[in-house]
Amino acid sequence: MFARLSRYEGSPVPPEGDLSAHAETIVQQVRGLPGFLGVYWLVDRATGKAVSLTLWEDEETMRASEENADRIRVDTARREGQRIVSVDRYEVGFGHVET
Repeated sequence: MFARLSRYEGSPVPPEGDLSAHAETIVQQVRGLPGFLGVYWLVDRATGKAVSLTLWEDEETMRASEENADRIRVDTARREGQRIVSVDRYEVGFGHVET
């Protein structure tokens, strides 16, 4: 499995701000891409810093999604009033989520 980690900076988010307001739109944009496994959106409300993490079956499908991912990233940053700080790619060494 591979992951793309994008970092953003913007204005602080008020406590009453809805962090998932555009979640459905974003998920619909990436859900149909070959190899897509999941997405996380992490936000520090106090600083306005955010991170998106997308998970992919393999490096090939992650790389093949780059053009679509760039467009989604730019649209999301613009809509949320943020700027893109960095985009990095990683092989996932391990993962664990309690449910």
